[in-house]
Amino acid sequence: MKLFTVEEANSLLPNVRPIVRNIQHAHRRVTTMQSAAKQASEGAESGGGGMPGGARYAELLMELSAAASELEALGIQLKDYNHGLIDFPSMRDGRVVLLCWKADEGDNIEWWHDVEAGFAGRQPL
Repeated sequence: MKLFTVEEANSLLPNVRPIVRNIQHAHRRVTTMQSAAKQASEGAESGGGGMPGGARYAELLMELSAAASELEALGIQLKDYNHGLIDFPSMRDGRVVLLCWKADEGDNIEWWHDVEAGFAGRQPL
């Protein structure tokens, strides 16, 4: 697991922000198509199926996967597709914690939380 200093995490935000925005956009589009995908899946189970826009749905799923993989390759954890919530593992007082950032927040990371606490346990840096 890669561990980030606050400075390292902040320096990545300009590059990470567009990835997170792409994730949010693709996630919104996928969400609007999920009902049709479910119907197509149910139809396929009984020998039918098909989905108008099915190719685009598959493309969006691949975009989501690729973007999440980009973050993962950097050592960043994607926590919420819709809100663009990401965590950067870090050390604080001798233990691993998570530096926490959402897409609607500023240009610097201002929050952290214990691994077990999750978003609800966020504390200011």
